Amino acid sequence: MKRVPTDESHAERTILTPSALNRLAHDLLEDALPSVWIEGELSNVSRPASGHLYFTLKDAAAQVRCAMFKPRSSWLGFKPIDGLHVLARARVSLYEARGEFQLIVEHLEEAGEGALQREFERLKKQLAAEGLFAQERKRPIPTLPRRIGIITSATGAAVRDVLHVLARRFPMVEVDILPVPVQGKEAPAAIIAMLDAAARANRHDVLLLTRGGGSLEDLWAFNDEALARAIVGSPIPVVSAVGHEIDFSISDFVADLRAATPSAAAELLVPDRVDLGRRLEHQRGRLLLRLRRRLEASGQRADHLLSRLNLQRPTLRLQRGRERLDQFHARMMRMLRHDRERRSGRLARAQDRLQAAHPQRKLMAATDRVDTLRARLRNDLLHRIERQRSHLTELARALNAVSPLATLGRGYAILVDRQSGSVIRSVAGVNREMRLRGILVDGELNLRIDDNN
Repeated sequence: MKRVPTDESHAERTILTPSALNRLAHDLLEDALPSVWIEGELSNVSRPASGHLYFTLKDAAAQVRCAMFKPRSSWLGFKPIDGLHVLARARVSLYEARGEFQLIVEHLEEAGEGALQREFERLKKQLAAEGLFAQERKRPIPTLPRRIGIITSATGAAVRDVLHVLARRFPMVEVDILPVPVQGKEAPAAIIAMLDAAARANRHDVLLLTRGGGSLEDLWAFNDEALARAIVGSPIPVVSAVGHEIDFSISDFVADLRAATPSAAAELLVPDRVDLGRRLEHQRGRLLLRLRRRLEASGQRADHLLSRLNLQRPTLRLQRGRERLDQFHARMMRMLRHDRERRSGRLARAQDRLQAAHPQRKLMAATDRVDTLRARLRNDLLHRIERQRSHLTELARALNAVSPLATLGRGYAILVDRQSGSVIRSVAGVNREMRLRGILVDGELNLRIDDNN
């Protein structure tokens, strides 16, 4: 930017470069406009290798270029594609390189059903964590309800389907239509009020909360947290049948029973009268069979009691008494005979023991034993003397084999120093003064040395 004089007024004028002008516009836009929320349709979605996200946000009349930089672009919980309806929070800015107006997106989420779906998942996760979906918390649905309360729109197709199925399957059941709006912001509060009124009336065995199919926005009233807690707190069992088979709502998860469609709910609530008639006929047959068997058992018992009564007549009792007396008498005689035999046996055994213990027999046995022991002792002594004699002979033979007397018997002699008693073993060990003793086989000689050469 520079200032130059003009010819007309000799005054200076300001000349801007394109980059300076873009910078000025950039600063003015970002300072003047705060963050804005903008809703529109995605187009020209691009995600280059840098990871940044570039797209155009448009509606029927206009469009604006947008940029979402990393890491915010990597935090998205959905995949941005062309045609997707989104809601963005962005700063208004200017892309200086091309002088183009653009939005710097800081937050991006799906609009319409996308946002509703995220809210649905959030509430579903929260209530599940609190245990409101737990199967053990839910109450059983009556097998044969007498009165059903249907909480729905009085003019909808769902109530007509339910009434048609109930009339076809079980026309005896009483049905109360409890009309409420089933779509829009006022619907949850109206349904909660009707649940409370039904609880106070306490005239229904079960309540059916239902409506026909529709979009997620159409069914959103049944995803209300307050309504879910009211269903859980209802003292009357609640069946939920909202939308088509593929539709699920929070009321389906917290209800005591979920049906895929309104018609399916009607079939679950009441039995089929034809099937019920067959079941009743079957039960009737079983009842008649049990009655017949009970009558037969009672007749047999009566016959048994009559037989017992006949057995209680005095003549029969007297006869049985005589028979028992005869049996006792025979039994007593057998016992006496057995006792006599037992005592005789004991007496014979005692006599045998007494004879065996007589002193004469003991003395004779002792004498025999002494004689036996005397003979054994004599034999043992003789054997022992003989063994000792043999042993002595062996010792004498061995001693004689090593005795010097045996050597002397062959003509040898032993010279002994008479003073010291030692044996002379060499000529060098004697002198003339020594006195010797010569031992022969049959005696001794006193010797004197004349010459020791």
